[in-house]
Amino acid sequence: MSDCQGLGDCADERMKRIYEYVDGVLSREDVEEIQAHLESCPECAKEYSLECLIRTVVKRSCREAAPETLKERILARISHAETASAV
Repeated sequence: MSDCQGLGDCADERMKRIYEYVDGVLSREDVEEIQAHLESCPECAKEYSLECLIRTVVKRSCREAAPETLKERILARISHAETASAV
């Protein structure tokens, strides 16, 4: 049986520990404790899965390069703004 009665009862401290678990910064004992909790708590397991999905999407997005035309437009606007403020 889960020790969570919905996310409201363990969300803050438990979710902080789950984020640390995902980051790989917990001791072996803490990892085992979190794994056991995730197996018995569907609410936290759902939040864990969502966090993993978000991190995967962010990692994938960070590898994509901006189109060269976007870079050129941004640099042109910066140059225009600098010129306008110098006048």
